[in-house]
Amino acid sequence: MNALLIGADSLGNIPAVLQSYNIRIARHICGRNVAHQRKAPLPGKPDLLILLTDFLGHNVMRNYRDSANAQGIPVVACRRSATAVELRLQHEGWRKLS
Repeated sequence: MNALLIGADSLGNIPAVLQSYNIRIARHICGRNVAHQRKAPLPGKPDLLILLTDFLGHNVMRNYRDSANAQGIPVVACRRSATAVELRLQHEGWRKLS
């Protein structure tokens, strides 16, 4: 499964957590660039959109969330920490690989 991550300059341990759920980061967009903040279609065709909320404005999050919902792509929103990402994935029903 391929994920598009929006937010944060660095990901720390988040890629390792995602890998344990068989989720590969197809693309990471920090969200600080003005071009990334404009309303635009999602790059590529990700299977999952992950919004790291403590680095994004409300309008940027809404634009990405609306684009994902229009394409039927699930959205996970949480703070930028490996623990927060893992807890949110578990809450959404994702299961770790055995």
